[in-house]
Amino acid sequence: MPWTQVSYLYDGTYAGFLTCVFDSFRHREEPADFTPFSEAAASFYPQRAVETHREKARRVYRSLDQFGREGKRWAVRGFLTCLEERELWLWRFYQLGFQEKSAVSRDLTHPVVDTVRKAVRHLEEEAHLLTGFVRFSELDGVLAGEISPKNRVLPLLRPHFCGRYPQEQFLLYDKTHREALIHVPGRWSILPMEEFQMGRAGAEELQYRHMWRKFYDAIAIQGRERHPGAGEPPVPHDPHAQAVLGQHDGVSAGGAGDRSQSDSFPLSPHISHSAIPKNTEILPPLSQQRG
Repeated sequence: MPWTQVSYLYDGTYAGFLTCVFDSFRHREEPADFTPFSEAAASFYPQRAVETHREKARRVYRSLDQFGREGKRWAVRGFLTCLEERELWLWRFYQLGFQEKSAVSRDLTHPVVDTVRKAVRHLEEEAHLLTGFVRFSELDGVLAGEISPKNRVLPLLRPHFCGRYPQEQFLLYDKTHREALIHVPGRWSILPMEEFQMGRAGAEELQYRHMWRKFYDAIAIQGRERHPGAGEPPVPHDPHAQAVLGQHDGVSAGGAGDRSQSDSFPLSPHISHSAIPKNTEILPPLSQQRG
């Protein structure tokens, strides 16, 4: 019996998406599209509004182990990507993974596997680029930076920057997806944040920025000297790399999740330690992260 096509409405979170996956297999429904509640509109298909159910989400998440290590990585990180119709591609990948098990990561000629794999590679390459080009500014004792990535990279950047600055208070704001990585010694969170403004830099910070600009200009000139007649030095393949370099601050899924926790986070001289939930992030694993 053919599966019924249904338009799914959900809260935009990864747990919500996994709940949709659970319900689609339970009711033998093939999603025609996935739409956040906030963007709901009339559809040619029957609509199913799905409330996030943590236990259903956990069951689907645990079942991804069948895909093997590589396949599960693509299945989870795929939700962080900027892939168009991301949820539909992931649902097809999950369906294929439940059929092929760990062999799904070796089925590279399959269009669904190829599409998801390339999207995750783009996410990981963008995150890797940012580990080298994000620059924090010191504002009243807090390190602050802004990025504008295509993908939701904060969960991938977190281990790098929390490990690099374990004793610092810092905030890294993703302007594209309106969320922030906030860290104080011993604690970190990735939280929704509607607005963030860097504020005025002090004289010492302005001096650092001037030195950074001179350093960047020197590199650019050396690049032209090494390639006479080539014009501007080559720009890394990531479309936001130029913006990263130009702003000297920085360049995460998809669904922004519940934004009720924080509409704005004004930068104060010191981030309150008690205000930061211990080691939490919007995306999976569904259990708390440590470190």
